[in-house]
Amino acid sequence: MQAYVLLNCNAGAESDLILELKKIPGVTEVNGIWGKYDVFLKIRSEDPDGIDKIVSKLRNHKAITKSYTLPILYGQGGTIDELESGRQ
Repeated sequence: MQAYVLLNCNAGAESDLILELKKIPGVTEVNGIWGKYDVFLKIRSEDPDGIDKIVSKLRNHKAITKSYTLPILYGQGGTIDELESGRQ
């Protein structure tokens, strides 16, 4: 399973938070972003409950004030590399 997560955090906490998030098993990408949200995460787990466990951990983090989780729908899309090579 895979999901994207958008996070808001306490002002000024972005850099330290990003360093912490990179250490969480299942987090495959972390980026600071501009706009409505502060941090973008890509998470992945082979365990059916793994995504829920990661999201629960995020929601309990003291610096995170809001989260928005977007689960991936398999079979609809993929990376540009996959689409160009014919794998979907």
